[in-house]
Amino acid sequence: MTAPQHSPETYTQWDLGATRWEWRDAFRIMGIVNTTPDSFSDGGEFLDPDRAVEHALKLVSDGADLLDVGGESTRPGSDTVSVKVELERVIPVIERLRPLTEVPISIDTTKAEVALQALDAGANIVNDISGLTFDPGMSAVCARAGAGVICMHIQGTPKTMQESPHYTDVVSEVAAWLAARLDALEQAGIPRERVVLDPGIGFGKTARHNLELMWGLPRLVELGRPVLIGHSRKRFLGKLLGRPVEERSAGTLGVSIALIERGAHLLRVHDVRAVRDALTAWKIVTTGRFPSDCRGDMPCD
Repeated sequence: MTAPQHSPETYTQWDLGATRWEWRDAFRIMGIVNTTPDSFSDGGEFLDPDRAVEHALKLVSDGADLLDVGGESTRPGSDTVSVKVELERVIPVIERLRPLTEVPISIDTTKAEVALQALDAGANIVNDISGLTFDPGMSAVCARAGAGVICMHIQGTPKTMQESPHYTDVVSEVAAWLAARLDALEQAGIPRERVVLDPGIGFGKTARHNLELMWGLPRLVELGRPVLIGHSRKRFLGKLLGRPVEERSAGTLGVSIALIERGAHLLRVHDVRAVRDALTAWKIVTTGRFPSDCRGDMPCD
């Protein structure tokens, strides 16, 4: 596949309605706010809206650049929930969060009606694991609202995606699919400048597929849009390290550093403070640039 031609700015700008993000040489961190009883890692912990809001604000204080609020588990084998249930889980959280933080809020959904009401409640971004393909009304909702969009690749559905994932060349196939979705979204009224791409780690991929996608990140960056990776505590880390989900934080940190080094722009994680600290320390050491200010009680010199 021939790489499209883009100016350097196209990789580092993301339009979120009235707001424009610019990466330059920085990284950004998305904090996960699951308002579900059955998510693979923290299911049930933040089902209560008050606890979800408290958790979200802690993620912001820990250094989250944006928050991703979801009301439907997409773990392997999961069933979909109704629009009504999903709305009951996410809208109270977004409504309460919006006046409490200026951090952009993402709604993690595949349903156009949920996206519409979440955007009306104050969300800025739609994070759709189907790349805006499951619901035919999703593109129109995002186009009219001027929302930022996270377009993710998935093979199958959450219910079926891990039954028998198959690719001839996973990097080329995922890159081609994402490129086609960029074209389709543009034709639907969503400019490329509003889209971030996500190869969908763990969504219809084996552990080897996931690793190949991470090794092949530069190919995805060549598509000319910022790339988000959601790897936090996922099953492939269990395959690599032999650790249960509650013991995958260290593995998540190691992969986070490798991903930013290979060109990822945005990481979706549970452990925001630990990931930010690890990446900040790594960047200072690798760039040789001393920070302009020092944190904590230690002097800078």
